[in-house]
Amino acid sequence: MRAQNSAIERDRVAVAERPTAAAAPLAPRAKPRNRPGRLAGTLLAAVGVTSFSLTFPATVWGLEGFGPYSLISVRCALAALVAGACLLALRVRVPERRHWAGLAVVAAGVVLGFPLLTTLALETATTAHSAVVVGLLPLTTAVFSSIRTGTRPSRTFWIASCVGAAAVIAFTVQQSGGALTRADLYLFGALLICAAGYTEGGRLASVLPGWQVIAWALVLCLPLAVAGAAISLPYEPVHLTGHAVAGLLWVAVGSQFLGLVVWYKGMALIGIPKASQLQLAQPLLTLVWSVALLGEALPVAAPLTAAAVLLCIAATQRARG
Repeated sequence: MRAQNSAIERDRVAVAERPTAAAAPLAPRAKPRNRPGRLAGTLLAAVGVTSFSLTFPATVWGLEGFGPYSLISVRCALAALVAGACLLALRVRVPERRHWAGLAVVAAGVVLGFPLLTTLALETATTAHSAVVVGLLPLTTAVFSSIRTGTRPSRTFWIASCVGAAAVIAFTVQQSGGALTRADLYLFGALLICAAGYTEGGRLASVLPGWQVIAWALVLCLPLAVAGAAISLPYEPVHLTGHAVAGLLWVAVGSQFLGLVVWYKGMALIGIPKASQLQLAQPLLTLVWSVALLGEALPVAAPLTAAAVLLCIAATQRARG
């Protein structure tokens, strides 16, 4: 009888401990791929890249009428005023204190550092030579993003990125003759500081609207821009021409504000590493604008480089991080 009671007790305990259908843990459902969101993010990032590709030719136009420091100061001040007006008109609340450090990085890298260093480089370097910056920028941004956000893109992603960057580097270095100059130092410095700004801006765009990220970064730089303009304008002669005014307006409103608005929104939708790879096409677009707007001769190697870059872009967009 004791043995029988023990067996019954074991069966009762086993039944009590057996998970029921309602209590059984459910396997997590895989989130469906948001194809419309990815498409919209890719298109927005592509629009941003197109606007950025006009920056170097527009800067060359601006340098026809302004000195480098005057151009950067006035450019930043105009963009900050437009951004501030948008923030006031829409009654946007001031960001939380924890976001200001990141906004300062965006301001230092995207608003001040990259425009200043590339403008100094374009005083002596051609737009084709300066395209080495944007040729290396996608890979550098992906590295910064991996360090800052902890993302780990796939091996295919890295291989395609390196191949695309190598193709652009080979193209631009071959065109410049392979000699390093002071302009190259400016360009490589701009590359590093801009990658940091893009990465931090893309991270902030996941918690703040992308246009507000760049708008607040511009407003943060307004006092420096006004001071810089007050100091530089009396010492650098200004000759207002149609090209100078058009170039200034584009780099201030098109590249510095509107282009970055759609760029950060695109990065927030498809991720920093993948969005950054779209910039592999930027040097080639810059060359097209250089021919159309500046009259520079298009290198024979451009079509081959374009084909290689487009293949790499397709590979990185399909690779899963």
